[in-house]
Amino acid sequence: MNELAIRLARSADARHIANLSRCLIELGLRGWSWNPARVTHAIQHRNMCVIVAEAGSPTTQFAGFAIAEFGETHVHLSLLAVDATHQRQGVGSALMQWLEQSALTAGITDMHLELRTNNTGARGFYEALGYTRVRAVPSYYGGVEAALKMHKPLGLQTSGARQR
Repeated sequence: MNELAIRLARSADARHIANLSRCLIELGLRGWSWNPARVTHAIQHRNMCVIVAEAGSPTTQFAGFAIAEFGETHVHLSLLAVDATHQRQGVGSALMQWLEQSALTAGITDMHLELRTNNTGARGFYEALGYTRVRAVPSYYGGVEAALKMHKPLGLQTSGARQR
């Protein structure tokens, strides 16, 4: 793979992120949940972390993105997508590693996500990263499709309160 850079998303990235979500994540679902306005809101929200991966040198190409919400005790991955031309090149793993390291730096030791139950590729990807299945949720995606919830403890918690 060419050189990969991960950075925080800017408002100018919202349309590209939304279109990638629409084509790779939301395909076959009703409506367009992660439209440019919602992505822009996530970019500007203080508890959300929206990152993009750019590959290539000297010209860079949009390779993928991730959107996660940071709470007090856990991080929830809302979306992750890698452009088809950059899949299976470590982009998704790099995005996840960036988010997991950020969570640990913030003192957060749990990460949660969900995916379509029939997305065996994504399930294998997350399982290879150490995520375990928690439960299935019927009709999770707009009444159209079930979701599989997954979880990963990011670090060893000490007994008692976490240190900050």
